[in-house]
Amino acid sequence: MDIALFSPASLFAADGDSSDGETTTETSQSFVERNHQFPGFELQIREFGFHQLNANLLWPGTFAFADWLLQHRHLIQKRRCLEIGSGTGALAIFLKKEFNLDITTSDYNDQEIEDNIVHNCIANEIIPSLPHIKHTWGDEFPISEPDWDLIIASDILLYVKQYPNLIKSLTFLLKTYKPTNDVSPTECKLNGADTELPRPVFLMSWRRRIGKDDESLFFTGCEEAGLEVKHLGNRVYCIKLRQGSL
Repeated sequence: MDIALFSPASLFAADGDSSDGETTTETSQSFVERNHQFPGFELQIREFGFHQLNANLLWPGTFAFADWLLQHRHLIQKRRCLEIGSGTGALAIFLKKEFNLDITTSDYNDQEIEDNIVHNCIANEIIPSLPHIKHTWGDEFPISEPDWDLIIASDILLYVKQYPNLIKSLTFLLKTYKPTNDVSPTECKLNGADTELPRPVFLMSWRRRIGKDDESLFFTGCEEAGLEVKHLGNRVYCIKLRQGSL
């Protein structure tokens, strides 16, 4: 199968890194249950031992982003959030448990991925499980007027061939955002407690290292699509519609 056809946030290498202090239990040839240490508590996450779409393990960026969001909790509280490339759903589950965040998961159109996220929600006492959107980047989005004012993702830039499709989906989500109440766009700033994020906005953590030329293709592509990119530090990026692109 051509790897460029699917959402790379869930494309985890089978021998990838995982968090410190984890315990592992093999439940079958198909799945591995791991206890991952997130800030403040552990989550029990079932990961595919092998998946044809490579929705396997958590990457270190998930834990780094969770820690960053905890330190900047005022940025995401009371937001309506969509996580793209959710993979196992671990980050979304953490945010739901820590902040009671209104969050929806999303990944490639594959039933096994959705079923595994449901399993992980139940294992971590998220009942009912988080809402989920099946969406392959670049395809028509199943909701015509999205109302998520915060889109998040971590470590989704590994597969360069997917950048145009990712940017197409992001641009749609940002341009067609329909607020559920009266909210005003704000600037992307990090000045302590008064920091705010735009509405809508894409907040992305990127910890995996690839060639700078490849990595720059995504940010250049965003700019060419009418998006504005700002680095907030610690490899967390704020991406919003450029003024005049609405």
